[in-house]
Amino acid sequence: MRDYVVIGSGSAGSVLAARLSEDPTVSVTLLEAGDEDKSVLIHCPAGLALMAKQTALNWAMETVAQSGLNGRKGYQPRGKVLGGSSSINAMIYARGQPADYEYWSAQGNTGWGWIDVLPYFQKAECNSKGADAWHGGSGPLHVSDLRDPNPLAQAFVQAGVQAGHVHNLDFNGPSQEGVGLYQVTHHNGERCSAAKAYLTLVRNRPNLQVITSAQVLRVLMEGRKAVGVEYVQGGKVQQLSCSREVLLCAGALQSPQLLMLSGIGPADHLQRQGINVVHNLPGVGEHLHDHPDVMQVVSGAQLTDSFGISLTGLKNVCKGVEQWRNGRRGMLTSNFAEAGGFIRSQSQEGMPDLQLHFVVGKLLDHGRKTVLGHGYSCHVCILQPKSRGRVRLASNDARTMPLIDPAFFAEPDDMQRMVRGVHRMREILNQPALASLGGKELAHSARARSDAEIEQFIRNYGDTIYHPVGSCRMGPGPLDVVDAQLRVHGVQGLRVVDASIMPRIVSGNTNAPTIMIAEKAADLIKSQL
Repeated sequence: MRDYVVIGSGSAGSVLAARLSEDPTVSVTLLEAGDEDKSVLIHCPAGLALMAKQTALNWAMETVAQSGLNGRKGYQPRGKVLGGSSSINAMIYARGQPADYEYWSAQGNTGWGWIDVLPYFQKAECNSKGADAWHGGSGPLHVSDLRDPNPLAQAFVQAGVQAGHVHNLDFNGPSQEGVGLYQVTHHNGERCSAAKAYLTLVRNRPNLQVITSAQVLRVLMEGRKAVGVEYVQGGKVQQLSCSREVLLCAGALQSPQLLMLSGIGPADHLQRQGINVVHNLPGVGEHLHDHPDVMQVVSGAQLTDSFGISLTGLKNVCKGVEQWRNGRRGMLTSNFAEAGGFIRSQSQEGMPDLQLHFVVGKLLDHGRKTVLGHGYSCHVCILQPKSRGRVRLASNDARTMPLIDPAFFAEPDDMQRMVRGVHRMREILNQPALASLGGKELAHSARARSDAEIEQFIRNYGDTIYHPVGSCRMGPGPLDVVDAQLRVHGVQGLRVVDASIMPRIVSGNTNAPTIMIAEKAADLIKSQL
């Protein structure tokens, strides 16, 4: 019997397990479906390039066929390892805009406005720039400038300024708008995942138990009270009881799946899957959304500062291996998406509605496709998509991946913004700082010039930038799943703590906000002891 059972060791679960176990009188068990985070591909930042091919670390899910993507299935990588997706992501530290959290609060979620959440960002953060009104300087999560920025990334920033955008030195400071180099979750040239930040130094606590290779099958319920979990490890199904709360931190795709497998969700869907309905909660799995994204790739034999497969590229990597091994410096400290920006798709927008990720390499098919030569890539995504989809069960077995439908471009406004976004992206890429390097845009995007052609390019090649949220939405309404304390409506002893609770997606990458959510959740839980 444990006081708390935490399901999932990702950006939220690692935080909760560490923070709750600070109290020596409280016992905590953390269950992770993946293995320990021992792979050098995790700790060496540039190992990211091979992550998409390493299904041992990655659930590598897919969406259902998307009509908005001309019938294609989208790719949904999720971390399957200690640290979850924070162990396989691009390590960008971005919080979004204060207005994002004001929206959360305005939906009836007291305590989730910007003034409420900023202290939790600061509590989590150890920024290499030091503490100030915007940043923390002593938290467990190390946030740093890139050690050795790639010259191409710096050229992108220069091109953005040439296109009329402000050079922003801190996307998490007073203003998000502009172009610049991203800060990353690195420490001394290594990835700083949530597991490394929060768990590594506290694994020896006698009141903290971390069990890996343990996939949770369902939450155990007595009536409408959560009393434990059932999980499988090494082919053996086991049960673990808890006396206080089960804390579901499996992410926006698997948290709603586990709720439904436990009998909590839309009754008609559960019944069709042969699952006994414990609590009819129609909003479970609804409101799924993500940042739709499309990428332009530029190729050129002379772009040898980029990562690429060539004789020069091999020499660069060999040099980088020695630099990283001997001092944690050099090109292997790159997160690839080194630069980017937050810009407006048109001047009348009140705030940035687009995000750019500039990648110092030719990235095709999410890195799953090996391509020869050198180049660079630039992504554009819309920050506040209106389209909403859902997560549903494919079967009543947790080992079967759920049906994921983000409904990309179901709302026409999303496509209109994306088309404008491609134009804005090209304006930057065509500036002298990059155009003078002589690269050529690959044909699949280069031939798309008119709005109609760009729309078809997006439908044929667009996908996600890996930020699913919203499927266990926080709020007081009939289609909301958790309250402002993150307690599941109508159920005792069960909370959801991860990106699935976001009432609306944040205007940026979701790792930092998810860590913030867990920091705040830990205090909410402690306040009720």
